[in-house]
Amino acid sequence: MSQLFPPQTTLDQHAEQCPAFARWRAGHGVLQHTPTTQAAVYRLAHQLQQSHQQPSLESTYDMFSALDRLTSAGLWLVVHMTYAKRCQPDGTPLHAEDFKRQPEGHTGGALNMVPAYAAYLALNSLTGSTRSWLMGQGHCVAAIDAINVLTGNLHPEQAQRYTSQNGLNQLLQDFYGYAQLPDGRPAAPLGSHVNPWTAGGIIEGGYLGFAELQYAHMPLPGETLVAFLSDGAAEEQRGSDWIPRWWRAEDCGAALPVMIANGRRIEQRTELGTQHGLDGFVEHLSRCGFDPIRFDGRDPAAFVCTLYEMEQRLARRVYEYQRGLLQYPLPVPYAIAETTKGFGFYGADENAAHNLPLPGNPRHDEASRSLFNEHAARLWVAPEELRQACSTLNNHAGQRPLERDHPLALRHPEEPQLPQVEWNSERVSPMQAVDRFFVELVAANPELRPRVGNPDELASNRLTGVLKALKHRVSEPENELEAIDGQIITALNEEAVVSACLANKAGLNLVASYEAFCVKMLGAIRQEVIFARHQKEVGRPAGWLGFPLIATSHTWENGKNEQSHQDTTFCEALLGEMHDVMRVIFPADYNSTLAVLPSVYRERGRLSCMVIPKRDQPGRLSAEQARQLADQGALLLEEYQGSGEPLLLIANGAYQLGEMQRAAERLRERGQSWQLVYLQEPGRFRVPRDEHEAALCASQAEIEALFPSAVSRRVMLTHMRSEVAHGHLANLFPELNSSRVLGYRNRGGTLDEAGMLFANRCSWAHAVAAAAEVCAVDPLSWLHEDELSAVRGQYNPTILR
Repeated sequence: MSQLFPPQTTLDQHAEQCPAFARWRAGHGVLQHTPTTQAAVYRLAHQLQQSHQQPSLESTYDMFSALDRLTSAGLWLVVHMTYAKRCQPDGTPLHAEDFKRQPEGHTGGALNMVPAYAAYLALNSLTGSTRSWLMGQGHCVAAIDAINVLTGNLHPEQAQRYTSQNGLNQLLQDFYGYAQLPDGRPAAPLGSHVNPWTAGGIIEGGYLGFAELQYAHMPLPGETLVAFLSDGAAEEQRGSDWIPRWWRAEDCGAALPVMIANGRRIEQRTELGTQHGLDGFVEHLSRCGFDPIRFDGRDPAAFVCTLYEMEQRLARRVYEYQRGLLQYPLPVPYAIAETTKGFGFYGADENAAHNLPLPGNPRHDEASRSLFNEHAARLWVAPEELRQACSTLNNHAGQRPLERDHPLALRHPEEPQLPQVEWNSERVSPMQAVDRFFVELVAANPELRPRVGNPDELASNRLTGVLKALKHRVSEPENELEAIDGQIITALNEEAVVSACLANKAGLNLVASYEAFCVKMLGAIRQEVIFARHQKEVGRPAGWLGFPLIATSHTWENGKNEQSHQDTTFCEALLGEMHDVMRVIFPADYNSTLAVLPSVYRERGRLSCMVIPKRDQPGRLSAEQARQLADQGALLLEEYQGSGEPLLLIANGAYQLGEMQRAAERLRERGQSWQLVYLQEPGRFRVPRDEHEAALCASQAEIEALFPSAVSRRVMLTHMRSEVAHGHLANLFPELNSSRVLGYRNRGGTLDEAGMLFANRCSWAHAVAAAAEVCAVDPLSWLHEDELSAVRGQYNPTILR
């Protein structure tokens, strides 16, 4: 903390004159305060008194003393959560039978988070303001749960279970207790990572690096977010370096990143665990536009002072910017809490500290039991002393919300006003429907902050209106498509740009990328929908507005590039997620795209993967058909009453519909009866996996109306790999001998659309041949000899174009 501090003589004199300062300065157990931290606390106490946030210096010092005791008790409880099934609040040693048969926990990281999270609570108490928080290292949740239980900052489920007379023992037994309800869900309101039972939790933090990409885009002006980050994630994610490029005071609240630099991953020391590595990281942060602040990460008081200083520095930079003294990017304060992994307990700074720091299980090993009791005793706080400390820090009554209810945890923006965009039945790119709809949506809802996630080529993806209206966010605009206050976050890093939108839970979002490159977004998206699903399951559903994740320039039309650009994995993977939190939609043309967008943006806590062609497509659906398709998820487009048992022709994907229409026309010429169904939203027709999914899946009657069981002979052309589509929709193909599904076969290269379809045996002629097979008809009855030879790979494929 490079600040102007009083000399040591002044601190010594102050300790003689102020017993409250002397009491705090003496420390508590393993918590000791360096001269630098003492000076910072002295300075902060005077600042808070002068700003009338605290009535006296003594009240501030009393809170810091209470913070030491809460932190020590939190450390004590965390190590018990790992090893013990019973604790002794009076501090007496534990016996063998008090320990778990199978201890488990991310102990070292959780111990490092205890002073950090306790300090966050204390800063809120000192200033009378409830800030938001998130933790990127979600596996350290024991620290959060421990402090929350001690302070009573809990959701009802945990309050009921863990604040009774036997509550602490129940907490210990539930932690990695693996108990299940009859339906398979966890029985305890507790988890190994941040989850919806974690009071104030907003991100699981299971994937290291995503919190680093999101935190700057989360708070609105007037809000403050404290983001606890992992030093391991600094190795994981380059995009976190770019936060100063994106942060703007006009549409972002204060974001305070705090890295817990404990220097170790699971098996070895990190580069940041060396002095050279940490010094180099500080220089790197400065080059990226951050303002690094190093401090003692073992001391909760140092956390408090640093967080307060970060707020003051950022506010000062904004003030100077507003007066023309600074330009964007502003130096964003970035705190580095220097500590040792597992500080406060046996085995600190060893590899074993990550998980189980003791040499053995205290239940069976006497030496480990003695070590546990010895080191836990140094952390113990007398019950009455702890009660008084918690009472001092808990000053919420009638003044401010619990940290459980911080602003980011309660995101629920107003329902957006949806625009009326004109239909278009001409040959046009379906992406233009997205372009026009989103531009008008943003214009109609100025109170909702817009974000566009753009890895590259927004104009190429036919979003020229979005680009013109919202502009790339840059620090030095080069042309009219760039602006300091632009709303488009552009970087060749799919994880970074999708995270900008996932973080913007207070506004309107749009993500668009090449389908093949969308795969790099999957981890961030999956973490989001899993958390939303869990929120729904505990009865506190997410309130943020849904938005589309658009995979365009997709597999069937990306012949300009090689096969690396031809990959259907993104939609396939997301189709495997629960349908009530993740839709997968395949619009066929402009009108079907336009018709489904209002429902996408009306969703709450539900994302939509939309696979949309960027190339011009014929208008295949009328406005009324498009509305019906959006409402039902599938639509009977056309049928022909000819001879024989009808065929059910199913198309999924724009290019697939074009081919299936050609196949249907050939069958009409040959007099074969058929029904043509377009399947836009396949997840709606799957067999639901639980009651939440069932509520948004088609009923049996709806399935029967579109896919009548009497029509058993079925052929499907799908955008996806056939195995994936068939697996998810096995209920639509009950008779294997009379069903065929044709899709992407991992064939490609520098081919045009017709070439891609032929290479993957998905042309109209392949569909006709498959139809002949399920109908046990000679394919030459429906195909010319040269067409059949081409289907069999024995003739020039251009004949099928």
